[in-house]
Amino acid sequence: MSETRSMQYAEILSKLIKVETISSRTNQDINKFLGFHEVLRETYPTLFATAEVENFEGSLLLKWKGTDPGLKPILLMNHHDVVEASGEWTHPAFSGAIADGRVWGRGTLDTKGGMAMMFQAAEELIREGYTPKRDTYFVTACTEEIGGEGGDAISIELQKRGIKFHMVLDEGGMIMYDPIGGADGTFAMIGVGEKGYVDLKFIAKSNGGHASAPGKNTPLVRLGKFMAEAEKAECFEVHMSDTVKEMLTRFSPTMSGVMKTACSNVNAFKPVLKKVMPMISPAGAALLRTTLAFTMSKGSEGTNVIPQEAWVVGNMRFSHHQGKKSSVDAITALAKKYDIETVITDDGIESGITDFNGEAFKFIEKAVNNIFPEYKPVPYIMNAATDSRYFNRVCDNCLRFVPFKIDKQQLDSVHGIDENVYIDTLAPAVDFYRYIIKEA
Repeated sequence: MSETRSMQYAEILSKLIKVETISSRTNQDINKFLGFHEVLRETYPTLFATAEVENFEGSLLLKWKGTDPGLKPILLMNHHDVVEASGEWTHPAFSGAIADGRVWGRGTLDTKGGMAMMFQAAEELIREGYTPKRDTYFVTACTEEIGGEGGDAISIELQKRGIKFHMVLDEGGMIMYDPIGGADGTFAMIGVGEKGYVDLKFIAKSNGGHASAPGKNTPLVRLGKFMAEAEKAECFEVHMSDTVKEMLTRFSPTMSGVMKTACSNVNAFKPVLKKVMPMISPAGAALLRTTLAFTMSKGSEGTNVIPQEAWVVGNMRFSHHQGKKSSVDAITALAKKYDIETVITDDGIESGITDFNGEAFKFIEKAVNNIFPEYKPVPYIMNAATDSRYFNRVCDNCLRFVPFKIDKQQLDSVHGIDENVYIDTLAPAVDFYRYIIKEA
């Protein structure tokens, strides 16, 4: 029966993948998203007929009214815009191919897949005559991949209406093997927060000149020296948060050797772990400090011209312990050492952290234990950004988890090539969202 359901859900997801919904900063025509909304209405007619539906420039807010207005509502989220799909794919990116036990295509994991299973759970429950106790809201935005204006606008409107949510559940962690390196087990990774996001532009200036007689420390040279020193990240504070400690403690039974000993006694081995985790993986390092990745650059227009101005863009993900101001101040001071100006081009927004000992996390933990008893739930801080960062305005408990089991290839395929999801993980995902709606 589960196999039959999963194949049914695979065909639904395939249909949604075939509708191209790439979001772009340079082309914000929402007509493609409005067309996709019509496909959603055809696919989930009962939900869209029952819920109050509002359109925010291509992003959708649905409200399924509950029976007890005295209870705080819950909000389930997954976005429907996707990133571009360049490169050579095994199956075309918008084919929605069903092959080799998987559904293939851009958005299967990030995050039309989660959205489809979320809506499917509600569609089935309504058809069965079920009405939740709490008001149950759904958000699916069309701008998550380009800054999150849709989620931002919806959260501001909900705040104006005085709505405060009991819990928000958005995209984020999934079920995966060895999430950081050294843990010989499969875990349900539940994001309890995400690092903040700031875009910075670093500008180096000079009088320019002909490349045949270069002076010392021209703009590109200064930028190069600055980037090389910034990559060492020594200006950012290293700290092991309670969430990271809890994550390592939960990993420890599956570890071996020195890591098992250290992670079983995090407080005693904290100085060692601070040094070892960055050696394990970039993800391990990112959990301990602010990071800065250089992503764009520009010099002169000619190969024989020393630029009067050159710049690089850095994408900063700032840690909760150092915060935005201190992180920006630290890198600004380093840039000044090389006579480089720092400009904030995207100020971002800070995300709160949900207590892993709190009621909301324990509820998601219980849902995982019921639907996926073989996988241990683990809290962690996300390095990537989600729309849920805006919803701290209306909720103190924003969690990030999509109930799909994935492998390393699938993890690497998010924003890469050959994105796909296992067919047999779809039915359990629907069961997970059904549990959330019914038991919240």
